[in-house]
Amino acid sequence: MKTLQRYSRPAIWLHWIVAALLVGNTALGLYAQAAPDDWIRPLIDTHKSVGITVLGLAVLRLSWRLSHAPPPLPKTYPVWERWAAHAAHWALYAMVFALPLTGWAHDSAWKGWEAHPMRWFGLFPWPRIGAIAALPPDLKEQWHDTLFAAHEAAAWALYALLAAHILGALKHQWIDGHAELQRMGVGASTRKPLGGEAGEQ
Repeated sequence: MKTLQRYSRPAIWLHWIVAALLVGNTALGLYAQAAPDDWIRPLIDTHKSVGITVLGLAVLRLSWRLSHAPPPLPKTYPVWERWAAHAAHWALYAMVFALPLTGWAHDSAWKGWEAHPMRWFGLFPWPRIGAIAALPPDLKEQWHDTLFAAHEAAAWALYALLAAHILGALKHQWIDGHAELQRMGVGASTRKPLGGEAGEQ
């Protein structure tokens, strides 16, 4: 019997930490819209800090992915499914970067940014994007609205991709009988190990 090929430990940790932060930050952003007035600013500042943290972890995750060979996908997967898996993973990477980047850009176009300096979890200042922050007031206001729309669009695209990712993993685990969850560090495997061509790390 082949040995179960798991993701590397750093890849597993980065995967779950980024996933938890994305879910938590979504909840935080939604709650901020209905929170009492004196809670809104601390909640938004925390939302920004978590977003910057996700961006930093995404850089680490992608760097690890590009420098370490991934575990294989099963040979039994149809060709279209292997292509879909590759495409979905790279689309997820793109949205995990796009979401905090559009949020950072949106914040940089905020006309009140000078009166509300951004600090990462209150510990040290985090810069705005200079080229955006230096725009004329009228143009900055337009970009503020446009970038918020882009941030929302990136969020919805990420949610759709995450839903497809989760459904695909559950399908492989419970219908195809592969150790899909186990290779990402969830429990011990009594299912068929993965074997075949390179998958996603």
